[in-house]
Amino acid sequence: MSINWEGVMPAVTTKFNENDELDLKAFKINIQAQLDAGVHGIVLGGTLGEASTLSDDEKRTLTRETVAFVNDKVPVIINIAEQTTKAAIEAAKRAEEDGAKGLMMLPPMRYKSGDKETVEYFKAVANSTKLPIMVYNNPVDYKVEVTLDMFEDLLKNCPNIQAVKESTRDISNITRIINRFGNRLKIMTGVDTLALESLLMGANGWIAGLVCAFPKETVAIYELQKVGRIKEALEIYRWFLPLLELDINPKLVQNIKLAEVATGIGTENVRAPRLPLSGEERKHVLDVIAQGIKTRPSLPDYKNL
Repeated sequence: MSINWEGVMPAVTTKFNENDELDLKAFKINIQAQLDAGVHGIVLGGTLGEASTLSDDEKRTLTRETVAFVNDKVPVIINIAEQTTKAAIEAAKRAEEDGAKGLMMLPPMRYKSGDKETVEYFKAVANSTKLPIMVYNNPVDYKVEVTLDMFEDLLKNCPNIQAVKESTRDISNITRIINRFGNRLKIMTGVDTLALESLLMGANGWIAGLVCAFPKETVAIYELQKVGRIKEALEIYRWFLPLLELDINPKLVQNIKLAEVATGIGTENVRAPRLPLSGEERKHVLDVIAQGIKTRPSLPDYKNL
């Protein structure tokens, strides 16, 4: 199997109802908005998708329902964030059975694995599945870095490791990856506040967060920069930045779900131990969202550039 690792792929939120059950109706409203905006893939069960709170059955339901709903318009990718190699291999197997087209993979959770342990973990899962894999490299939040030397080993031994979600926060790392691996390792930027900069430095696409609430604006930035209309992309990006900063925050899930409510394509419900925002924190986020909506830019016909 192969995925065209480029374009905008939303790391979608998981919707819950008042009884803390999956809200598939609200979920599909958001997925449809993403498809209408022209996204290039859907990523399920990431940090923003509250993966650590989902049961295996809920992940399977989300995968199957999304695959059926999307109906091959774009690839559906599910995140693997497990504590053991055995569990990660089982998760990859379930993903393949449920129709996912690819995997996003974090290093082992909770245990801070060493370099060799991390490489062997990725190898074991990659060699257990036919699905293409994007390694999620986020040492800032998850404290394990996949270095270029580690990628060298992985790419040599695992042809289905095809991409990296680059979240080191170091823009120059994009150039290092390209210099080292050329087109062998596709780069998907994973930090909303560095997205346009990353794309201009050669990233192939954007695993996005605020796209969950503002899909058209996100895709417009990608498409405009792709055809060299940088000034127009930059104008939208500068408008977007205060909103994008809601993603680089420990409460990104609550922040972005509030934004989804404001744009009419989501609900605020989160799963405990998360709680809805309150007090001054809530007021600040709502003010940022309100200002963004008030000044929302007119977009060019970005789908036909």
